Parts: sequence; structure tokens; C-alpha cells
Amino acid sequence: MIQPLAYIHPDAKIADNVVIEPFVTIHKDVEIGEGTWIGPNVTIMDGARIGKNCRIYPGAVISGNPQDLKYAGEKTTVEIGDNTTIRECVTINRGTRDRWKTVIGKNCLIMAYCHVAHDCEVGDFCIFSNNTTLAGHITIGNYVVLAGMVAIHQFVQVGSHAFITGGSLVRKDVPPYVKAAREPLSYVGINSVGLRRRGFTSEDINEIQDIYRTIFVKKFNISTALDIIEAERQPTEIRDEILDFIRNSNRGIMKGFSA
Repeated sequence: MIQPLAYIHPDAKIADNVVIEPFVTIHKDVEIGEGTWIGPNVTIMDGARIGKNCRIYPGAVISGNPQDLKYAGEKTTVEIGDNTTIRECVTINRGTRDRWKTVIGKNCLIMAYCHVAHDCEVGDFCIFSNNTTLAGHITIGNYVVLAGMVAIHQFVQVGSHAFITGGSLVRKDVPPYVKAAREPLSYVGINSVGLRRRGFTSEDINEIQDIYRTIFVKKFNISTALDIIEAERQPTEIRDEILDFIRNSNRGIMKGFSA
């Protein structure tokens, strides 16, 4: 299932049932899991670790050198989880000595012309729409949806189940379960449609909504809002996830609701 017009370094580790189309280039320090399809004109460079049943479309470049002037040639990797699809002309750079790897989780869809820079860590079941760009050192939770042409500043964190609308500039951290839009980026509600699709109950959704009403709508400062939530609400996994995310935010979180 390997076309003769592809170049594969003899030391690359290619599992069974991998399909490699013409004009693919695969470098030496590469591992590809079984059942993966590598489309024409894909370049996979040293340090790539690609899981099972992935699909990588024409023009993608995986594990290119970081676009970071501090990078000194250290041995780093890109890790792509099972069942992830990488569409046309996506670029994913490997890590630097900061985290030593760039990670894309399982069951993700990275659409055409997206860029994921060095040392990013992306969770499972994420969807990045066309032309979305992640700068270095970004952390993305599970089930995050980024609409087209979203641009995220380095070191930003995006919590699980968040949805960010198209064309957004993300300079601050985005907490879990929310929808984010406008300029500057602001809270515009919770991602209730996505949460229902993923099996969250009405009680869960109401809890999330009440918590963010205190944080973003009632005009408290953030530290006061968090103290109120902790004092007035019983501990739950959802409550604690939101509180921990905001308290551990290094860049601060996005703006609250404004009419």
C-alpha cells in the first residue's frame, strides 16, 4: 500500500495497513500507526508520532522545525492521536525545550490551512475550522470547537467544551463550557448546544449557567465572584473545574458580558 513515487526513510517505523500515496516524503525519526492514510504530497519530518487510523490530506507538513528563534535543534516531537483527521495544507510544528512536544489528541478534525505551533497541547474530539492559527505554548481542552480564522495568542488556555466564533482574536484564557465572541473577545453565553449533544443533563447545564452568571453577568470582580460561588454552591466536578481553571489562569480570562 506504499506507492513507488513516495520517499520513505528506511528507518521510519510504518505499521501494517498504512496507505502512503505518491510524492509523500517521510523522514527518519517517524512512527505511523496501523490503518493510517497519508495523502499525496504530505511531508512528515523527524519527530512525528502518528496514531492509528489517522487521515492526513495533501500538502500537510507534520513535525516541521518550530518557528521559534530560541529553538536550538533539540530532539522534540509531534504526537497525533488515533482517528484524527488533518486536512489540506495544515502545518503542525514540533516542540521546543519548553514542553518537548506538540500534541494533538484523539478523534480531532483539523481543517484546511490551520497552523498549530510548537509546544501546543490539544485535547481529544476537538474541531478547528479552516485557517485557524495557534501560536506557541497553547493548551486546548477536550471537545473544543474553533470556528474559521480564529487566531490564538501564545500561552493562552482554552477550557474543555468551549466554542469560539469565527474570526476571533483570542488574547485571554477562555474558561470551559462557554461561547466566546465579539472584539475584544467576551463571554456571550454557555455552549448549551454542544453540551446537550455530548450528554450533559439539564441540571448540569443550569449549574454551568448559574456559575457563569455570577462570574460574568452580575458585575462582580473575578475574585469576589469566585468566593461567592465557593461559599454558596456545593462542590461538584463542574464547579471545581471552572474555579480551578480561572484561579490557575496566568493570562487572565476574557471579558464578561456587556450589552
